[in-house]
Amino acid sequence: MDFGLIIVGDEILSGKRADKHLPKVIELLARRGLSLEWARYVGDHPDRITADLRDAFASGDIVFCCGGIGATPDDHTRQCAARALDRPLALHPRARELIVERMRDVAAEQGVAFDPDRADNIHRLNMGVFPEGAEIIPNPYNKIPGFSIHNVFFVPGFPVMAWPMIEWVLDHRLAQLHGSRAKVEKSVIVMGSMEATLTPLMQEIEARFAGIKVFSLPSVDDPQWGRHIELGVKGEAPLVDDAFAALVVGLRDQRVQLGPELVRSTDPAR
Repeated sequence: MDFGLIIVGDEILSGKRADKHLPKVIELLARRGLSLEWARYVGDHPDRITADLRDAFASGDIVFCCGGIGATPDDHTRQCAARALDRPLALHPRARELIVERMRDVAAEQGVAFDPDRADNIHRLNMGVFPEGAEIIPNPYNKIPGFSIHNVFFVPGFPVMAWPMIEWVLDHRLAQLHGSRAKVEKSVIVMGSMEATLTPLMQEIEARFAGIKVFSLPSVDDPQWGRHIELGVKGEAPLVDDAFAALVVGLRDQRVQLGPELVRSTDPAR
């Protein structure tokens, strides 16, 4: 089971707003010994959202979907989730209670009587209309919940709401996974070589060590190392050490100049 992220909204693709979810979700996962395997951006286009959600449900991955669960005309995520699963939409009873609580709170803050039959309050209940069978994700910011179906978790686009809701999912629904997919990267700075020259060694390491990925990050103007390649291996922690040792032996056999070695990990214990 991998982790994925879908970010919905024209405002991200147009540049009106910069996405903050991707780095934050990577951070939240890393704190728990987990890592993000894929991410997608999609605008407010119902057919495209439906297609991406259909893929997410079919993948079996754990997916967080940020944005588009409001009740304005440009919010399509709830409806698209229902289409992707071929399920009807229905007002979730607990979501209705939470939304009504929120409306009462706002009325009290404004010093006015709460009128549940007022047109705008009736419309706000649409924020609790989810695909049939959905479960609630609590929203500590304003009580208006997100929802989940299978392993796909839907939260608002606002970071102040989305991030604590994602943390709640990780710590209450997915706590058993913490640390189970911890990954380590080990790399070394290589100077005086080219990727084409190093490619056969990279292929050899991946062939010898199942479950390991070899990566190459070239740089042409690094202020410290100048033109160089960061060459390394990554994978689940127990597999990395032997693969990296073999990589370094192969580099020394090629008589390339080696700089410092680097280690990065999503394992909080390392």
